[in-house]
Amino acid sequence: MDDDRRRRTPRTDAVLADPSVAAAAARLGRGRVKEAVVACLEACRAGEVAPEDVVAHVLAMLPTTAASMRRVVNATGVVVHTNLGRAPLSQAAVDAVAVAAGATDVELDLPTGRRGRRGAAALAALAARVPDAGGVHVVNNGAAALVLAACALASGGRRIVIARGELVEIGDGFRIPELLQSVGAELREVGTTNRVHPADYADAIDDRTAFVLKVHPSNFRVEGFTSSVAVRPLAELCRERGVPLVVDIGSGLLAPHRRLPDEPDATTVLRAGADLVTASGDKLLGGPQAGLLLGDASLVERLRRHPIARALRVDKLTLAALEATLVGPAPPVAAALATRPEELLDRARRLALAIGPDLATAVHSDGRVGGGGAPGVPLPSAAVALPASLAEPLRLGALPVVGHVSDGRLLLDLLAVPADLDDELADAVRRVAGVARPGHTA
Repeated sequence: MDDDRRRRTPRTDAVLADPSVAAAAARLGRGRVKEAVVACLEACRAGEVAPEDVVAHVLAMLPTTAASMRRVVNATGVVVHTNLGRAPLSQAAVDAVAVAAGATDVELDLPTGRRGRRGAAALAALAARVPDAGGVHVVNNGAAALVLAACALASGGRRIVIARGELVEIGDGFRIPELLQSVGAELREVGTTNRVHPADYADAIDDRTAFVLKVHPSNFRVEGFTSSVAVRPLAELCRERGVPLVVDIGSGLLAPHRRLPDEPDATTVLRAGADLVTASGDKLLGGPQAGLLLGDASLVERLRRHPIARALRVDKLTLAALEATLVGPAPPVAAALATRPEELLDRARRLALAIGPDLATAVHSDGRVGGGGAPGVPLPSAAVALPASLAEPLRLGALPVVGHVSDGRLLLDLLAVPADLDDELADAVRRVAGVARPGHTA
């Protein structure tokens, strides 16, 4: 029997020559496909795969693309989920990236045939969205924007004045003070962990002060016996003392948002007197990873021309995605924030029926922004409640679905799930739960 099975096992070269497998090798690379073929043939010799099913099993083992990252359904209720890549791009941004992947006019002025300003269209789009900014520049992430400001303004033993309560950790162990000090900046901390006053800043500003930095606390809120200094009075103080005020707003909100009334935005902060605003592009803006610098034209140009700016510049794919995010239709993050809870509950009810009422129920839930935005602010949402035992199988399924377990139930929150994924989501749940589609037999 073993000998017969081994004789019937196809040869490696025969499987690789199959048109479907050959097409996969052309798309994914021969090495990766051959590894899958060899593994599947070993399973065939062990009796785990029938010889006639080898090609189908090889194709099922292969990823969709040559990259290892997999598409995931974000049913966590966190709109900007750091572990899931933060802001998902709009289709317009995806299309722009596909075009930018080839030869483009990223630094060429086609009418004259001469070198053009890199990413001019993306920068113009950003400037148009924030008219209060005299100048704009883009680097590769929010931390890089702060590093560039520190390098350009605080070199040569000059100090950055910052409140102690704003010396935050920004994720994965990276901390604002260490980030700034790593490029040679010296910090002058003022106030206490929970309270800082205008006089604290006034006493700290001297002829060694490069700029005053105000940082949005992002993932936490300090409540109770607290005080801080708002941008406007701090800007007035800085103007009197002749030093710039740099404000890091974190999440990249460009204008006020009705659902996030306490979240700082670039327009409001600039109007309040900030000289420079730094922010991320892949959070509330809903675009690719990028660091935004907006503010006084001469200050932004000084930063743009600093030598370190070259090391922090963004690539053409980012510029393309950023421009499309700024001028195109609302990206998924904006769409999620605009969705009414009643719409989400209707979808949850339809999904529960499609999955099966014995397994799934529609429930109210609360989502959140994530990515450091609007900490502690609940976003009314709706979810499909399932047995908690399905959490791991859904994560490991053909289409990974990531929800969150609460009170002994797995909740698939729909806040960050596009409506056009509902059928796939229902199929994924039924597949791992081993239930048939309603109206069909198993």
